[in-house]
Amino acid sequence: MNTAEDRVAVVETALGNLLALEPGRVTGLVGPPGFGLARLGLVLLASRASQGPVAYLDVRGWLSPPAAWECGIPPERLIVVRCDDPVSWGQVVANLLEGVKAVFAEVPERAKPEQLRRLAAVARSRRTPLVLRPVKGDLPAGLAHLRVEARRVEWEGAEDGHGRLRRRRMVFEASGKAMRGAARLIELEDDGTDTLRLVPGLATAPARRAAG
Repeated sequence: MNTAEDRVAVVETALGNLLALEPGRVTGLVGPPGFGLARLGLVLLASRASQGPVAYLDVRGWLSPPAAWECGIPPERLIVVRCDDPVSWGQVVANLLEGVKAVFAEVPERAKPEQLRRLAAVARSRRTPLVLRPVKGDLPAGLAHLRVEARRVEWEGAEDGHGRLRRRRMVFEASGKAMRGAARLIELEDDGTDTLRLVPGLATAPARRAAG
């Protein structure tokens, strides 16, 4: 059986530098539930877990720790915090940024833009990567250094909500300053248990020009 370190190495090799967490930068994951954004966020956290603890702030109460372990985050390196109060949420994220190697934070619906910008400033000052996943809507324009939007998802083997998942293919659009202004389509696939695999082809094809 592959170790957590093996799985992280495979993911890092597959994704290369297309979706890399950078110190002090904000990565935004945008799109509806079910498009694989949480799994992608866990994979990004796993790339930092070899350096120390990482944190997942769960607003919806949906996170399953075994799912994080399958993505390559060692159990002893994963901190899960549940907070759905938009008032205290910002302080919780700020506190996490002080003491871990990376933070994935779901963003509650009533979080204010100025609150998010303050957190981006904290992340910069601490040089801690911050992944923000709005549970609804989008992030303020220009906040995310890398913005990843879910575009399409295809399921095989789970028709009408029944059956065993054979494969899920997810298409994301990556844009922002991290992409040097050129948005790209990136296609990933998994079978629900393995690491995410990069599908060749789309990752090299620019989707359109993107401002910011």
